[in-house]
Amino acid sequence: MNDTLLIIGACGQIGTELTLKLREKYGEKNIIATDIREGSKELMHSGIFEILNATDEEAIAIIVEKYQITQVYLMAAMLSVTAEKLPNKAWNLNINSLLYILNLAKDKKIKKVFWPSSIAVFGHSTPKHNTPQETITEPTTVYGISKLAGERWCAYYQDKYDVDVKSIRYPGIISWKANPGGGTTDYAIEIFHKALKEKKYDCFLSPETRLPMMYMDDAIKATIELMSTKKTTNFTSYNISAIDFTPQEIATEIQKHIPNFNINYKPDFRQKIADSWPSSVDDTKAKKDWNWTHEFDLKIMTIEMLKNLKTRFNSSLENV
Repeated sequence: MNDTLLIIGACGQIGTELTLKLREKYGEKNIIATDIREGSKELMHSGIFEILNATDEEAIAIIVEKYQITQVYLMAAMLSVTAEKLPNKAWNLNINSLLYILNLAKDKKIKKVFWPSSIAVFGHSTPKHNTPQETITEPTTVYGISKLAGERWCAYYQDKYDVDVKSIRYPGIISWKANPGGGTTDYAIEIFHKALKEKKYDCFLSPETRLPMMYMDDAIKATIELMSTKKTTNFTSYNISAIDFTPQEIATEIQKHIPNFNINYKPDFRQKIADSWPSSVDDTKAKKDWNWTHEFDLKIMTIEMLKNLKTRFNSSLENV
């Protein structure tokens, strides 16, 4: 591999596993991990790591020059729940960091960019079921607004400056390696932790709230596959689909393995955020353009989550 990849936000939920997979695929010397803080031991010991603030334009340029970076994966972002509490900081992180990277690509300092978007770009006016690739986008959250603006900036830079930028509208991402973070869909991670440790869970969404979800392995697979494809003619942040379920459905699946697990529903302010998002998305364009397909369904994902979390917790948990 002749390229050197820079991961900004490498210690986040997706960034950690993406970095490790890229190092496995392309070699540790070719993947430079950065974040505002140090990450897991596995990440820190697997290759080069630098402290980097994604909102520091000069520092980013220095890293790009130091390592002769050719591709940037900008994974740093403030997620939905946290962004609602800190809107100005969220905008600064989510948008200004992107503009810094796009300008480096415009100036031919780097060749290729990956930037993650989200189903948060959709809103109440968007068709909720099988949401089309091209449809009404009227987000109602700070996070969603920033992601929609980012999509348009990416399209602008590709059209005006011929920047090679690729993007995915991630659904809720589920991983056993990451702790629940600042996202509305993070109940689908938290529920596994509580099921194993406490046999009960108070869910902040209603039992029938259906949302698009994806196991982390599929999300990483999609990201690497997309970045390996040729440059697309017109920029689009791709819808990708895997599974969709409600809190009630995932609880039922967990109860097949932990029969005495109980769930209670106590919807809070996050319910309003979830209600503005699709229940499922249409990923026909991703399938057509780069042969996207997922591998994990709800049943397999549940087995993987419980098995790996049990090992991670390193305890003699019963009923699993």
